[in-house]
Amino acid sequence: MDHVHQKDPRTVPENDHALGADGDRAALRADCANCFGLCCVALTLTRSADFAVNKDAGTPCRNLQEDFRCGIHTRLRTEGFAGCTVYDCFGAGQKVSGETFGGRDWRTAPESARQMFQVFPVVRQLHELLWYLTEAASLAPARSLHEAIRRGLEETERLTRLDAAALADLDVAAHRDGVAALLARTSELVRATAPRKKKRSHRGADLIAARLGGADLRGADLRGAYLIAADLAGADLRLADLIGADFRDADLSGADLRGALFLTQSQLGAAKGNDATQLPSSLTRPAHWGG
Repeated sequence: MDHVHQKDPRTVPENDHALGADGDRAALRADCANCFGLCCVALTLTRSADFAVNKDAGTPCRNLQEDFRCGIHTRLRTEGFAGCTVYDCFGAGQKVSGETFGGRDWRTAPESARQMFQVFPVVRQLHELLWYLTEAASLAPARSLHEAIRRGLEETERLTRLDAAALADLDVAAHRDGVAALLARTSELVRATAPRKKKRSHRGADLIAARLGGADLRGADLRGAYLIAADLAGADLRLADLIGADFRDADLSGADLRGALFLTQSQLGAAKGNDATQLPSSLTRPAHWGG
């Protein structure tokens, strides 16, 4: 009888999006030096474990300086603003500041302030969709959807370049719903390649403080799951769909996230991890993670 080589059951194609997604995402990374501190003004802050103060939308944060830089940037966590270190605008800040409003800031052109703060969260949502679609376009198992994905990319990018008035009136929720359906189909095709036999759906599941240390979650559907304070130390999350999963205070120490689907820097920033946590090449290890 011929010898048959048995593969390590943990071996999964990393699917680390090697088809240029990282380069395509360069404009989807926040460039605070070229933004008018929009996230520090346009958004509402609620006093909590994430923010030390209450702040209404449209009111500048008390830490925002005249040059639009944060006065406590290196001390955000110790001064009670951990939420600021987690937030990611996906590059919407510099897009709205430099392109939509042509470099006119809300201080020197106060008549533009209200509309600028209204447009910023709209473009932020569109840029988040571009992040996911760019990843989807790089996933070989979803090649049958690549044409539809590329059309989605082109349309989403077109919307980001509308003028301020059109962006303020845009029904971004309707566009998001269409993209979400396409991403869900992409996820199904990619997760089907994972060797784990039982791929139980945990979509939107309450997994708060769940004990999932060392769990085999390859190819799992964890879309929108509440994983707050969950123990995921050493868990295998390769090819798991993590879009919208809430990782606040989840322990990802030693977890394998290579090739995890639709993971964002913001999700990592909300979690805990260490040097043994394996990440997709498109993301970086948060500075606050321990060794």
